[in-house]
Amino acid sequence: QVQLEESGGGLVQPGGSLRLSCVASGSISSFYYLGWYRQAPGKQRELVASITGGIAYDVADSVQDRFDISTDNAKNTVYLQMNNLIPEDTAVYSCRATDTAFRDYWGQGTQVTVSS
Repeated sequence: QVQLEESGGGLVQPGGSLRLSCVASGSISSFYYLGWYRQAPGKQRELVASITGGIAYDVADSVQDRFDISTDNAKNTVYLQMNNLIPEDTAVYSCRATDTAFRDYWGQGTQVTVSS
């Protein structure tokens, strides 16, 4: 059973930065799809950034030029670098991995709060 564990969330002031990490229990190179999602209170979960097939990167328009997704295969880790944070970025951030059999795995999530 694959396990994903996020970390790096916390309280940050507007304009600040955070880097979220998602560590997988297995090799992330075995996953077809890796993504970061977020869910704010009272809102639906939305895709923030993803990597498909190891080469196709996608970032939501709302975070374009501020957020970036990357991987470190040696550490089995997916990162979400978040810069110039705004209060609207406040949410629980979760990572998702999909294997080649199209089985989905989710982490528990990490809270990000942007507030002065």
